[in-house]
Amino acid sequence: MSEIKFGTDGWRALIAEDFTFGNVRLVTQAIANYIKDNKLEKKGLLVSFDNRFLSEEFAAAISEVMAGNSIKVFLTPYAAPTPTAAYTVKIKELAGAIMLTASHNPPQYHGMKFIPHYAGPAMPDITDQIMNHVNALQENPDIQRLDYDEAKQMGFITNTQPQNNYLYHLQSLVDIEAIKNSGLKVVVDPMHGAGIGYLDKFLVALGIQVISINSNRCAFFGGLLPDPGEDNLSSLKFKVRENEADLGLALDGDADRMGVVDSRGNYYSPNQILTMALNHLIKTRKWKGLVARTVATTHMLDRIAIEHGIQVEETPVGFKYIGNLMVKKGAFLGGEESGGISIKGHVPEKDGILGCLLFMEMVAMEGKEPWEILEDIHKEYGPVVSRRLDIHCTPQKKEKVLEILKHYDPGVICGKDVLTANRIDGWKFLLEDGSWCLIRASGTEPMFRIYAEAASESEVAALQREVKEDLTL
Repeated sequence: MSEIKFGTDGWRALIAEDFTFGNVRLVTQAIANYIKDNKLEKKGLLVSFDNRFLSEEFAAAISEVMAGNSIKVFLTPYAAPTPTAAYTVKIKELAGAIMLTASHNPPQYHGMKFIPHYAGPAMPDITDQIMNHVNALQENPDIQRLDYDEAKQMGFITNTQPQNNYLYHLQSLVDIEAIKNSGLKVVVDPMHGAGIGYLDKFLVALGIQVISINSNRCAFFGGLLPDPGEDNLSSLKFKVRENEADLGLALDGDADRMGVVDSRGNYYSPNQILTMALNHLIKTRKWKGLVARTVATTHMLDRIAIEHGIQVEETPVGFKYIGNLMVKKGAFLGGEESGGISIKGHVPEKDGILGCLLFMEMVAMEGKEPWEILEDIHKEYGPVVSRRLDIHCTPQKKEKVLEILKHYDPGVICGKDVLTANRIDGWKFLLEDGSWCLIRASGTEPMFRIYAEAASESEVAALQREVKEDLTL
């Protein structure tokens, strides 16, 4: 029997191996049962998808099952970003949304993400309820289903076009006059994903000169991962330099994460983008309150926050925990080192399109190159370098290292005293000079990740090397 498991951000699996029409229908029935358990069925549900193989067909299969459970479906007629789906849940006051996406994973993968009624990622208590239904259905499959054409005739399936409402909403979140008057020239790279026609449409309407690349649907994402990390942005860097553009802006497969390069082709990591965003929001909007970041995200946010009387709260990895703080505690900025960002006034879901627009707003209002802005921040708060080291191993080795970690409690790392250690998500050690390292085991692969942050590349490398040796990796 296929294993179905909701991970950090939904269920993802290989197409035709585990991600089959049968399993998609089963998971949909489990979500329908959750909706009915919580008496939300009259609110209806959004079904949307990214540009992966068979997305429309899987969306139709989901719609048939929801219709079979007498739950009205609002179906997007074409691919839409995850944050757009989340915003539609909010304004339509729906029971939630099912987003068909495997985000930045390779093209042979697909996935299902459930976005509950509060328009952010599902928290573990919700996915646990859904998984209970999944397990029960695997023992006793009782899938309610109504033929697609019949469901449409009965009014259980209607099309909805979410783009215009979402783009209009973004105008309230950024300074469109600053962007409009900036004279910036940008290259937009949606990486063949669901963000095609979103960021470029928004900017063109403001009179910005936009050059679009990788803006046609390709289920194989042009042979690259739909991940806006530096390794996958060579064509964006080339186009920026070739066209003498000011910025290159990239989105991942479902447009909830972002990547940025400047006019020189320099890449800006999510940690750097978050640092610059917080500094900008404090300077221009005078925002106060709470900032939410994951355990793996830069402590530069903490340095800046302390100077301005702002609180930082650390969460486990996964934007669902950040979104939860945005909903329950009103965090004005939430971010993670893997590229997610959102701000108050928006949905508690990461949004790469919003992130790109905030970056443009910052550059426009500062009147400086991005590297100059970052240098100014480092001059004020001190230098910082953040890196992640991925170490693959055998399943047997993983078990041995996990045993070592149960008792791993170093008092000193690289000659620096360990001030605090926490187990929020993994094993994290904060050192006397403000540097830190974090060891996390992958939940799905025989792999460990060692995150480290310090004042220089050499210090980061030394931290990772010593921890790796301690764990015999």
